[in-house]
Amino acid sequence: MGDNNTQPVDTAANSLAPRQKVTAEDLFPPHVQAQYDPKAIELVVLGANSDKPAQHEAPLEEIRKNPALYAPPWCTDTTGYEGVADDTVASTDGEAQIPVKVYRPDPAKWGKALTEFISTFMVCGHVLGDLTTDALLCLNMRDGAGVVVVDVNYRHCPEATWGKGIEDGWAVVQWVRNSAQKYDINPDSVSVGGISAGATISLVLQHLARDASVPLKLCMATVPGTDRSLLYDDPAESSYPSFTEFADGPVLPFARIRLFGGICFPRDKIPERLALIPEWWTCPIHAENFRGLCDTFIRTGAVDPLRDEAEAYGFKLVQAGNVKVTMKRYSGCPHMFMYWRPMPQKHEYDEDSIRALKDAHGVK
Repeated sequence: MGDNNTQPVDTAANSLAPRQKVTAEDLFPPHVQAQYDPKAIELVVLGANSDKPAQHEAPLEEIRKNPALYAPPWCTDTTGYEGVADDTVASTDGEAQIPVKVYRPDPAKWGKALTEFISTFMVCGHVLGDLTTDALLCLNMRDGAGVVVVDVNYRHCPEATWGKGIEDGWAVVQWVRNSAQKYDINPDSVSVGGISAGATISLVLQHLARDASVPLKLCMATVPGTDRSLLYDDPAESSYPSFTEFADGPVLPFARIRLFGGICFPRDKIPERLALIPEWWTCPIHAENFRGLCDTFIRTGAVDPLRDEAEAYGFKLVQAGNVKVTMKRYSGCPHMFMYWRPMPQKHEYDEDSIRALKDAHGVK
């Protein structure tokens, strides 16, 4: 499973020379450091002082040429693992074949008839990530909950326009239901989920599924962006306190969000890009109808700038009044904490995922 934790976070101390030895005081505003878990502080500093090339300092074209060089240490290629199969899904626009990995539980442990499915979607601001990013999380969910997991490498910006990733996710949901026999999947026992950008995609998918009368068991979204954060030029444009409070933190600072935003929505082309999609896709909290959606599990980190808007989406679901909503905030945790093996909260996160999936799909 890999225990390399030498660079567990994507820091963004842009004022510092690359790999200059730094301390916590160099990286954290005092009010932010005071709220971080001490183990998270230790890992942030360790990552900032790593000799590994820092992803945030590299031009995107360099990352595209050599993604493994810049990949975070939790990235794992599970090609050839027992019960893991590679497949592709045709995009709805006919322009691409979307790579997926299908993780099937051990029939010796869970029985021959595999009946459940959860789809997970990549992280990293709609720009970065591949089928190695969430691989260990996929294995944990498969082995712990006995569900089939389909990991999706949706199209990224800037090679594709923003919104193609949502279209690709929807294509995969339909493909899974049509591939039930191939992978022993119950087409009426489907869930969706993701982290960060993938969580935002999953929230949009639960609306699309409701509108298409496609039953979903659960939407499991972790730290989703639910409002227009990719379109902001200043953190003060957000109405959510956490967005400004942690804008200068070392993990997912506003500078990083704005960088992704500029790639997804070039500032001279925002009206043109928004015209290509339903605008609420960029801000699912402003979708017109919240009734009839599937059960939802929303998780946040206490020191994540996206914390408040993610939780606001959950409260809006509660106000709709006809859906089971579970929300959990992990104390002292920043964005991406669910990948950091030294943190107890990461293991708590895995246990919560497994429990939620078992409950949703009736796995004994």
